[in-house]
Amino acid sequence: MKLSHIPLRLATGAFILNSGMGKMKLDTDSAAGMKQMAANALPQVEQLESEQFGKYLAYAETALGAALLAPFVPSRLAGLGLTAFSAGLVAMYLRTPGMTQEDGVRPSQEGTAIAKDVWMLGIGLSMVLDTRTKASKD
Repeated sequence: MKLSHIPLRLATGAFILNSGMGKMKLDTDSAAGMKQMAANALPQVEQLESEQFGKYLAYAETALGAALLAPFVPSRLAGLGLTAFSAGLVAMYLRTPGMTQEDGVRPSQEGTAIAKDVWMLGIGLSMVLDTRTKASKD
């Protein structure tokens, strides 16, 4: 892990791990709401029961957060996971009615809380694209 990746991994890892752990005991209504929003980006989610989706989401977020915090997980691998996860969040934001203003990009009042997740996409892509290795520096 590069020194420059530590702040990125700590900030996103702690945030995502906390979010995942907070979802471990989701009630049915909350899980159903999250499932409906996720289905805007990934229609296959509709095939899952709400409780099942909530558990899978909690496990996925917890695992991703832990992977970002674990120093033995290569940054490129952790970055791929973060990029995939955050790309799904950005797709959900863009495809959920009422989240964006009329231009389809800028967030509405309701969409601001989700639109901010674009920073995680940028961090994930930066970790993946940072291809400099010790061998290439020589």
